[in-house]
Amino acid sequence: MLSNLGASLIEHGRITTTVAKAKALRPWIEKIITKAKQAGAIARVEKNGKQVLAPRALHLRRIAHRDLRNEDMLTKLFNETYKEFEKRPGGYTRIYKLGPRLSDAARMAMIEFVKADDPGYPKRKRNTKAKKISATKAKAAKAKAAEADAPATEPAAGEAKA
Repeated sequence: MLSNLGASLIEHGRITTTVAKAKALRPWIEKIITKAKQAGAIARVEKNGKQVLAPRALHLRRIAHRDLRNEDMLTKLFNETYKEFEKRPGGYTRIYKLGPRLSDAARMAMIEFVKADDPGYPKRKRNTKAKKISATKAKAAKAKAAEADAPATEPAAGEAKA
């Protein structure tokens, strides 16, 4: 199942499936992409005037072929697709959760390759307005506590005590 899902993902760039399958596919396909990157980083070797894959690159390709059994998609991954991820240290896929499927209400998700220049999700800015409000409330509470702790003032000289 993962082999077929991985082949479809490499072919189309994104697929829609259930959440459980997408979560299972993510680490599986990322390991294969890492193998393709490692094989691509190894230079081709010249043997008898021909360029052939270095032995380590060939080994990585065979290991990937053991998992991803679609030869056409494996060739596409090792020759073209891995170049998109050369400068990316990891996180080659992204999962978007979609609504439930109409027929059986299964939770659906879309898994896609992340573009090489995609920085990821932006960092959230803290809500400064909420900080200001809470700081104002804290000051008011301190002032109230200070008033309660302050000693009672004595009456003025002209006033009589009751």
